[in-house]
Amino acid sequence: MSAPRVHLVYPHGEGISTPDAIGRELGRRLEAGYEVIYHGWTDRDVIEPEAGDILLGHPHPSGDTVFRRSLERPGWRRKLMLAPYMHGDLRYVAFMDGVLPLCDLFLAITGPYWFGTISNSPCSHWRPKMVHLDLAIDRGDYPRVKKSFGEPGKRRVVYVGHTEPYKNTQLLSKIAALVPESEFAWIGGGATPIRGLTALGRVDFGSGAGRDLVAGYDFLLTVGTADANPTTILEAMAWGLIPICTPTSGYEGIAGIPNVPVDDAAAAAAVIRRLLGADDSDLVAMQASNWRALDDHYNWDRFAAQVIEAIESTDSPPLLPESMRRRALFAHRSLTSQYGKVGRLESTLGRVWHHLRTGRAVWRRRRNARG
Repeated sequence: MSAPRVHLVYPHGEGISTPDAIGRELGRRLEAGYEVIYHGWTDRDVIEPEAGDILLGHPHPSGDTVFRRSLERPGWRRKLMLAPYMHGDLRYVAFMDGVLPLCDLFLAITGPYWFGTISNSPCSHWRPKMVHLDLAIDRGDYPRVKKSFGEPGKRRVVYVGHTEPYKNTQLLSKIAALVPESEFAWIGGGATPIRGLTALGRVDFGSGAGRDLVAGYDFLLTVGTADANPTTILEAMAWGLIPICTPTSGYEGIAGIPNVPVDDAAAAAAVIRRLLGADDSDLVAMQASNWRALDDHYNWDRFAAQVIEAIESTDSPPLLPESMRRRALFAHRSLTSQYGKVGRLESTLGRVWHHLRTGRAVWRRRRNARG
């Protein structure tokens, strides 16, 4: 008898970072019990299922993509949505409101903060179909680099990421200004600099040089307003740095991951300053706690086991009732997202305006140079 077939729609390249690591590591584990056929997130073909096939994957905001085009085809044994989730900015998830009714379950890759507050959010009607799926990493890809912490007064803080609005980098600048005695640095890229942080650019964390650079820092700080659960937090834990984050970065109430408020720079700075001066033994204890958490929970075997449980389950609960007002809210947020018609138009106009301003500035400089 042939193995059940899973059509996995998710990025699955060889990079060690997410989202490729998610599709690749999950697929490898599914292959032990299923025939796995891989599809890209942006593919535009349609899958015609055979009896017993399972559709598992990440829907794209565009309806003309493989997961969403295949979802309505008859014959699937199970239809499971697997995607990052947070409700801090509905523009990133609003399109799912039309996808979820067609799915049996939603495996929500998210932190405990977001899953614990679903019932008080505009997404509360999704809750019956949702399964909390914590992210994972392979510790072999992110080996320990932090052998010892800096002395109090000489400890350093790094932010790893980009500058999209939900990353809330203006708060990073405010915190850095309030803690001038410590160095704050930024690894990553973005359209604008982060004031007060030393820009180190993009770094290959798979290289010895990249790991040596990270080892020079003691804390990773990320302060997103609507971040599902950034992998950088788990990466920092594996390296041996202490991650610090806002609850709206997904993680809350975890001993080895201190929280700072998202709306109070002074209070956040006070937390940072306390950690900068903490006893070395306290930081070592937090480091050890984080390594245990990675080994016991934030690993791909546990991640895949939860997905397999959903595949083998027969659960397919209905959504809760949704008001017309809420439907209108989701429709508006979807249209104004970066993938929606209004959002794409605004983005295009913004780029045109930027090019016009840049061209005008160049023209003025040349005119002034000619005297």
